[in-house]
Amino acid sequence: MDVGLKRELEEKVRAGERLTREDGIALYESDDLAWLGGLAHEVRTRKNGDVVHFNVNRHLNMTNVCTASCAYCSFQRKPGEKDAYTMRIEEAVKLAKAMEGENLTELHIVNGLHPNLPWRYYPRSLRELKAALPNVSLKAFTATEIHHFETISGLSASEILDELIDAGLESLTGGGAEIFDWEVRQHIVDHRTHWEDWSRIHRLAHEKGLKTPCTMLYGHIEEPRHRVDHVLRLRELQDETNGFQVFIPLRYQHDFVDMKDGKVRNRLQARTQMATGAEALKTFAVSRLLFDNVPHVKVFWVMHGVQTAQLALQHGADDMDGSVVEYKITHDADNYGTPNKLTREDLLDLIRDAGFRPVERNTRYEIIREYEGPDPARRESPQAMRV
Repeated sequence: MDVGLKRELEEKVRAGERLTREDGIALYESDDLAWLGGLAHEVRTRKNGDVVHFNVNRHLNMTNVCTASCAYCSFQRKPGEKDAYTMRIEEAVKLAKAMEGENLTELHIVNGLHPNLPWRYYPRSLRELKAALPNVSLKAFTATEIHHFETISGLSASEILDELIDAGLESLTGGGAEIFDWEVRQHIVDHRTHWEDWSRIHRLAHEKGLKTPCTMLYGHIEEPRHRVDHVLRLRELQDETNGFQVFIPLRYQHDFVDMKDGKVRNRLQARTQMATGAEALKTFAVSRLLFDNVPHVKVFWVMHGVQTAQLALQHGADDMDGSVVEYKITHDADNYGTPNKLTREDLLDLIRDAGFRPVERNTRYEIIREYEGPDPARRESPQAMRV
């Protein structure tokens, strides 16, 4: 990168001036990851100090049966296919109840787009889960699922959200976003929910008082300009609603273990390579620099590996996703070494080892408990990058 442009970008960031599309593309073109990470770290420190947020959550996928066959997805199954499953509500409640230990604060629910389940299955499942786990926040359903519910119920998204909120819904999930630009999206997504409906549904959720996450699936066939476009669309919607609490870059995964049944469901992997650790860190840094109006950037350690997740905390991220026990959507694809579970103590150790102070939060980013950071008296104790 030209020295003059680098200085200009530094000045804009430090003055709090909004970066443009051209700025974002230029940042991706920089090969100076240390400079880029340092600049993003300045922003995350300005917004969140030396804190890394985490929560104690569990993931529940009540069905993997799906009408869509998205090109990147190893989770979906067709009716009658080997490994296809759909839980009875009583079964889902029993499984969730078994996850309750360790002071669980959040249940994260995402499903396939089941062709035959009735609409009433979904609000009823939330009601019964909330009755069984009254102190646990229900973070459930992608905008794609809400759009699907419109089709099967005949109700509007507004009516659907009202009923789900009444049943205990506290937040939508951020999935279904992938990459919004149609140049890429038409090759990777096999459902009807694109930017217009995804943004419409999150806008409605925000109007009803819900705070939601937003995501981006990166590292497949998209180019940096598509990532910039994706973030800027979300940034513009955030200007309008102020309803996004956190941005989550999700690392695209190749399908390593699903071939056990003779099928490779990930149709992208023959022409793609997964993002390297350096590319992941660059994506976190540029996202943090562009996203001036969203308070948090989360690294989902299941999709990045523990060590890259720790490094992301020095490249703009301030949230490390919680103590997931089973995340089938990723673990049905990858086999490169991420553990199935991190306990609260594991997360505390990882955050301190990266040089930060852990803070446990709930779904609304309200602080539950603050913990001691690294011991400054120990010479070998890591500290956050100095700004």
